[in-house]
Amino acid sequence: MANTYSWDCRTVDAYPTHTDENGVTESQVVYNVHYRVTGTDGTNSSTVIGTQTLETADLSGFTAFDAVTHEDMIAWTKGAMGTERVSEIEASLDSQIADLAAPSSVTLTIAEPTPEVEETPAE
Repeated sequence: MANTYSWDCRTVDAYPTHTDENGVTESQVVYNVHYRVTGTDGTNSSTVIGTQTLETADLSGFTAFDAVTHEDMIAWTKGAMGTERVSEIEASLDSQIADLAAPSSVTLTIAEPTPEVEETPAE
């Protein structure tokens, strides 16, 4: 079964007002996305977090913030990253999940010997 990925791109940084290189001014212009990508195999999961800058030099296709959906933000974030970076993130999650499912190394602690308790005779 292939791993599945969930993208959370709901937290963003925006300029209260921004003027692009063509002199177009808009408000609440998103320029940075804080993403969280979680991969799972159904049993094990792993998460990668980061930020992605969005292009704001040309606002000709601007969408008002109140009209932006989470699906839009995911698409814009992935588009700004490019398919190669998206694939790298998902491959990293695949590797982490595989290591959780079948670890190549584990950390163990050696137990201390139990001290012997001297018995005192009953009076």
